[in-house]
Amino acid sequence: MNSSRNSDLILSVFSDARSVFSLNDISMLIGESNFKKLNERLNYYVRKGKLLRPRKGIYVKPNYNPEELACTLYTPSYISLEYVLQKAGVVFQYDERITAVSYLSRSVDVESHTYAYRKIKGEILIVTQGINQTGNVNTATPERAFLDILYLNATYYFDNLNPLDKNLITKLLPVYNSKTLTARVKKLLANG
Repeated sequence: MNSSRNSDLILSVFSDARSVFSLNDISMLIGESNFKKLNERLNYYVRKGKLLRPRKGIYVKPNYNPEELACTLYTPSYISLEYVLQKAGVVFQYDERITAVSYLSRSVDVESHTYAYRKIKGEILIVTQGINQTGNVNTATPERAFLDILYLNATYYFDNLNPLDKNLITKLLPVYNSKTLTARVKKLLANG
């Protein structure tokens, strides 16, 4: 292997702010269109321990961000549901999974993390309102996560609605285009 090309590849990957890469990401980063050759070069770094490959076609730096991996495993997706609501203090029940919504329902174990994806309609998934993007990580606001979970589970129990911005919830409701959800939310907010 040409060592200067390989060092350029590893230098490009480690110079990038991201910690998780798909094969396409690295291809665009270094301008390599031959995926077979690129895969061979990347596998060399996996064998040397400079990169990890938690899933086929996904490469990560040794100290990668698990939230970034959650958003890269299945695209489009964003972190939401219990994970966000727990961090916001809306639900108290501890859940170690990183929960997200995507175009499919699936649970994936990678190293010490479980990534749980719930399927949501494509027209809801593509709306970016109520989703914060930080680098490669897309995370729902607590209000969007609240609506996502109610949309997917009508009988979900919330411990504390005080951290939620009720005006923001009202602004986000049209995204779901659901009279049932709107009625459920209005009842919950009136009681809580």
